[in-house]
Amino acid sequence: MKGKFITFEGGEGTGKSTQIKMLSEYLKQKDKDIVLTKEPGGTPLGQELRKMLITGDKDKMDAVTEALLFFADRHNHLVSKVWPAMEIGQWVLSDRFADSTFAYQYYGHQGRVSKKNLDALYEIAVGDFKPDLTIILDIDPKIGLARSLKKAAGEEIKEVRFESIDIDFHYRLREGFLKIANNDPHRCVVLDANKPIDELHKDIVALVSARFDI
Repeated sequence: MKGKFITFEGGEGTGKSTQIKMLSEYLKQKDKDIVLTKEPGGTPLGQELRKMLITGDKDKMDAVTEALLFFADRHNHLVSKVWPAMEIGQWVLSDRFADSTFAYQYYGHQGRVSKKNLDALYEIAVGDFKPDLTIILDIDPKIGLARSLKKAAGEEIKEVRFESIDIDFHYRLREGFLKIANNDPHRCVVLDANKPIDELHKDIVALVSARFDI
């Protein structure tokens, strides 16, 4: 494909949405045609699935149901938005992709969905496609959760279903992302999300500029 696919990953409150917007503005200055998106919720269908997945009671569905819905959203996201954009040369920046499903539904939920089954779902929904670069923003979960809950306090729709899960889940989640990065070091780069916003942005710009020679 002519375009690039860059994903941002990490636990709650790592500042992904802020950094994606800042990177988008930088890349536009470099004459790149940018599409900003997210999972779940990057398409009209995805917006409906997002309400189901990240609002309401934490126990309203089990890990298998979550995984199936996330991969349904992902396939729809790819075929209706990501791949068409890349085909015409656009750079797609996504707030979350498949690494989040592996981190949350496998590592966070302690294997309630097997790695084998998640791999099978990936094959069905995604095939052999992978992001060109995945930026994992890492932060102590206690700091991240405090940030996320503070942000949610000012929002009409409370997207805090996962924030309401116990802190041990979030530490397993963090370790899951670090393991994913360790297993795929060329695609994944871990950055310190506890840095000031502008400093973290500079790190991301340096990484993307070097990776794609821009």
